[in-house]
Amino acid sequence: MTGGGNTTEITYFILLGFSDFPRILAVLFAVFLLIYILTLTWNLGLIILIRMDSHLHTPMYFFLSNLSFIDVCYVTSTAPKMLSNFFQEQQTITFVGCAVQYFVFSTMGLSESCLMTAMAYDRYTAICNPLLYSSVMSPTLCIQMVLGSYLAALSASISQLCAMFQLHFCGPNVINHFFCDMPQLLILSCTDTFLVQLLLAILAMIFGIINAFIIMISYGFIVMSIMKITSAKGRSKAFNTCASHLTAVSLFYTSSIFVYLSSSSGGSSSFDRFASVFYTVVIPMLNPLIYSLRNKEIKDALKRLQKKRWYC
Repeated sequence: MTGGGNTTEITYFILLGFSDFPRILAVLFAVFLLIYILTLTWNLGLIILIRMDSHLHTPMYFFLSNLSFIDVCYVTSTAPKMLSNFFQEQQTITFVGCAVQYFVFSTMGLSESCLMTAMAYDRYTAICNPLLYSSVMSPTLCIQMVLGSYLAALSASISQLCAMFQLHFCGPNVINHFFCDMPQLLILSCTDTFLVQLLLAILAMIFGIINAFIIMISYGFIVMSIMKITSAKGRSKAFNTCASHLTAVSLFYTSSIFVYLSSSSGGSSSFDRFASVFYTVVIPMLNPLIYSLRNKEIKDALKRLQKKRWYC
């Protein structure tokens, strides 16, 4: 903390994390470390597999490889600091470190929201306009959609970062969470937070509600197209192409909405923290499994890779 006149300016924060569970800290560390390692392994493995197998060089897997990249960055923005804090008596993070952590976390989270929307459009085109799919989902459009997702998220995160640097912290510096999240920072601020809250509400509207609405509309058209398919086998095949994405979208949005609604006051109960672990750490681990377990193309690609290794 630095003092200037009668004002004390906070230069670091204390992250309580899971220190209120001293008896199970070792267990929590082992579980979270395992989840983090699996997340990195499965997502990076999926990226490499898609890159190596030419049969997977399609729009769907291009988006999926970017989703895996986002998930790796997303979980890495919070997990390493959370894990290192298990061994520190004073679990501190500087204000600049806090801002950087939130910037990366926000950028990756918002990018994922936009990418989910792009993937929904890809599935809509594949099922509702199969004959035009190759011409509509051109490599140029796919790259533009992915870059657009990153740039939109980056712009939103920069605006949040600028708003964060306008805040002043002169009172308590204890964050009852395992990472720097905006609701917890707002309650510690000594300055008026109305404009920041307004900015967050606008961004939530754009990246949350509008994206979710577009996804719902896309799946509405998809369901109508699937119902027009006469054969049960054709219906099942069409539904299976969307089931994994719909599952991932549902997990991402429901967990995020639940956590942010429950912690909108700035507080963070034990339940909120464990729920936050689910959408910050567990979901990035589950995504490659959701998209791979029942995916015949991924399984075939793994078989081809094993054959190449065998012959080599």
